[in-house]
Amino acid sequence: MTTMTTTAPALRILQPSDDVRLERLFYRLSPESVYRRFFTLYTTPPCGVLRRLTELDHDSRDAMVAVVDDEIVAVARYGAVGPHEAEVAVLVEDAWQGHGLGPRLLTCIAALARVHGYTTLTATVLSENRPAIAMLRAVFPDGEWTPDGTEYAWRVALAPERKTA
Repeated sequence: MTTMTTTAPALRILQPSDDVRLERLFYRLSPESVYRRFFTLYTTPPCGVLRRLTELDHDSRDAMVAVVDDEIVAVARYGAVGPHEAEVAVLVEDAWQGHGLGPRLLTCIAALARVHGYTTLTATVLSENRPAIAMLRAVFPDGEWTPDGTEYAWRVALAPERKTA
């Protein structure tokens, strides 16, 4: 487990060379955190998933990470699901949960998606995942929630970028 420091995590774009850091992050996650993110209880990263997670074109697929002492402690990503719609996902290492890192990354990845022309964000959230639901509601209070069995489908329209003079 990454120990908490007084230094705030640095945010940056995910790089292809981060696959090893993502693997180490995976093994620091509790089974509950793995299940909440992947909807399945993996004990090892699924075959090819780490490579796929780092294959980004920085347009239709992009990701940001929070780094402490050269270790990734959180990741947020978006992936296009339509011409102007992107699905988002956020994962925060257990030791860093509840410290505002998820909302911070979600805000940044939403801004990045907006820059790339996405006007709507979506997510699928387990109905039991109260922390993720609270985070989405705090960052995007206007989001729409649709129950779908044991999950919620969430969507929100992104505010247009403000033009500066």
